Amino acid sequence: MSGPEILTFGCRLNAYESEVIRNHATDAKLDDVIVVNTCAVTGEAERQARQAIRRARRAHPDARIVVTGCAAQINPDRYAAMAEVTAVLGNAEKLMAESWTALGIGGKDGAATPRIAVNDIMSVRETANHMIGGFDGKARAFVQVQQGCDHRCTFCIIPFGRGPSRSVPVAEVVRQVRLLVNNGYREVVLTGVDLTDYGSELPGRPSLGSLTRRLLMHVPELSRLRLSSLDPVEVDDELMGLIGAEPRLLPFFHLSIQAGDDMILKRMKRRHNRADAVAICAEIRRLRPDAALGADLIAGFPTETDAMFGNTLALIDECGLTHLHVFPYSPREGTPAANMPQVPMGIRRERAAKLRAAGARQMAQLLANREDQAISVLVEKDRSGHCEHYLPVDIDHDAAPGSVVAARVQSQDGKRLMAAVLT
Repeated sequence: MSGPEILTFGCRLNAYESEVIRNHATDAKLDDVIVVNTCAVTGEAERQARQAIRRARRAHPDARIVVTGCAAQINPDRYAAMAEVTAVLGNAEKLMAESWTALGIGGKDGAATPRIAVNDIMSVRETANHMIGGFDGKARAFVQVQQGCDHRCTFCIIPFGRGPSRSVPVAEVVRQVRLLVNNGYREVVLTGVDLTDYGSELPGRPSLGSLTRRLLMHVPELSRLRLSSLDPVEVDDELMGLIGAEPRLLPFFHLSIQAGDDMILKRMKRRHNRADAVAICAEIRRLRPDAALGADLIAGFPTETDAMFGNTLALIDECGLTHLHVFPYSPREGTPAANMPQVPMGIRRERAAKLRAAGARQMAQLLANREDQAISVLVEKDRSGHCEHYLPVDIDHDAAPGSVVAARVQSQDGKRLMAAVLT
């Protein structure tokens, strides 16, 4: 190993935090360290992390393996008990430089008793801004603007991994984005656990829309801005205005919908109902007729009947949802939903497959509608990237990763666009 290796699971926020970790571990000269930055949103995510830990030990028997992220925060003892693990760090500790310099105290024997540094995440009240100059191997940059969640959806364990909602002040976000743009990044994604709760605890209570407007105003060189997952009933009026008026705010919006049935949404303890989800999709399309919409959806939530599932399935066509993140319900110990009557796993998987198939049909239609259209492509690697609508694109000319090229769609195969670069 010639430097720290970071294995990242889960959300875009973890991707951002992995770069903070990389910088700290590099500064601490931890050339023999493998960091596994875990996710706890589903049991499958945790299973994949444990597999990665075991593979890492087999591939690098002399490396020190540090486990961090939400799964480590919620259940540190479980990971400390793994013979492969050298140390376990909490979600707050992983972002502190001193956590990584302190790793030099421990030995390199993977079977040694792990050092655990995981404090009470609920006691954290601030989110420190970490200036990141770039992202290893990434064409787009992620910027954390919000952290934690004050809501308690009955299926979700993440608030116990991330702590209370807290936000990065506007001026610090602007400084971070300006640094990334000066370093050559053309596209930035704003991320958070509960992004639309941005600013609720800051002086003056700036909204996500206010942050977005001020960011675009103060960093005019930023070509493309994306937002990560939005709560359907927390999108503020200023942000809606920008969706309609600001071309640099790209026309793809991902919504945390979870279900399309009112009873299931109530049992999830979500803040919206089905009509709210339909209404925001319609309003976004009224303001931005070409917008593409994605959504998180859970299949087989406890007590979900065939009729309730049918309401969620119908929502995909009703709202034209294309970019779906579908999860078969995964019970999380310590959440209310884990104690509700469970839907058999086989049915959960069948319903998840039906949701994905409906999303694939909508995606195929969206791709067909883009034929012969002019698009703008952020090049990522190997003559490929994503256009404004976050559709995957193959281009016919070499272009530098991180560059943005104008192209025209020539064809599509139901999954990707093929485009000719305009010269």
